[in-house]
Formats: sequence, structure tokens, C-alpha cells
Amino acid sequence: MIVTRKTSINVLSYCGLTAVSIKRYGTGLMDTTLSRSMTVLFILLLLAAPAFAEEEEASDKLPLPRYVSLKSAEVNMRVGPGTRYSINWVYKRDNLPVEIIQEFDQWRQIKDSEGTTGWVHKQMLQGKRTAVVVGKVAVLRRSPDAAANPVLRAEPGVIGKLLSCEEKWCRLQISGRKAWIQKSSIFGVYKKEEF
Repeated sequence: MIVTRKTSINVLSYCGLTAVSIKRYGTGLMDTTLSRSMTVLFILLLLAAPAFAEEEEASDKLPLPRYVSLKSAEVNMRVGPGTRYSINWVYKRDNLPVEIIQEFDQWRQIKDSEGTTGWVHKQMLQGKRTAVVVGKVAVLRRSPDAAANPVLRAEPGVIGKLLSCEEKWCRLQISGRKAWIQKSSIFGVYKKEEF
């Protein structure tokens, strides 16, 4: 006995998602169940697509400029927004604060504490707020007051996690120790920024 099969291929596409449904007639219950499962899966993907699109759009609508930090211990800064552009600089410090000044697709133009600008891929950045000591050795104090007891001294280049900021002071965590530092002694926060 020879069994012939008739095949129907349907391609469905919506919001960049594509599903292919293959129906074979004359092969029994298994193909019908598979076809129904594929249809249900495609419908679920269609329902989820707007949620994914909204989440991506929301993340792209962050204000410019804004501070972020480097996610990796090695980040390539490029001359332009893409891998076809040459590498201008290689950062070797994770958590280094940088300022995003422009966006293009998946690329962010950043500026570091020395004023150097270039482009990095957004996956190399994180929203974790950090600050780096700039200028001269800074004294971190027990409270946000120039007369408060000193807790530690930090050399230029020391990176700390930003915990909070007031009008002229920010609270940093450096090597597990928390203390206050004047905003003018760090890069990674705006003069009028408070949180």
C-alpha cells in the first residue's frame, strides 16, 4: 500500500516574529496536534511582542546626558558607532563612571572624567552609579560637613559606589567603608543632582 501525503506550508509574520506552520494531510492525529500547538505558540508570541517592544522603547527613552558605569574590566572605545570604526581607547577598569552624551542604535557616545569621548556598545555599560575621585587627594568625612571627622583619604582615580547625594555632598562606599565627599572632588554626578 502506498501512502501519499499532501503538504501545506503557511508562513505567518507579525512585529518581526515569523512562524512557519506545516500541515501534512493524511498522516493522522499527531500532525493535527502539532499544527495546533504551533498555532497556540505563535499566538502567545504575538501577545508577548508588544510587551517586549515597550520594554525596549522605555529603556531607549532615558534622558541625555546621564551617568552610567563600565560593566566590564576591558571596554573598547571606538571612533564611531560600530565595529567597523577603529578602536580609539581601551578601558581596563570596571565600574568606571562615564557620561552618555549621545545614542545611536545600540551604541552610546560617552565622555570620561578626563574629557575623552568615543563610542561603546550599550552592553558594555550598566546603570550602576559610581564616582571617581578627581583632582587631588580627597578627604571623606563621617557626615556632610567640612568640619566632620575624617573617615578616610582617597587618591585621584579611586572609584566608589554612589549611595546618595545632597546639595554639595555625596555619600560613597569605598572598599566597604561609607563616608561623605564633596561633589567637587568627584566625577560621576551632576552639580545639582540629588538622590
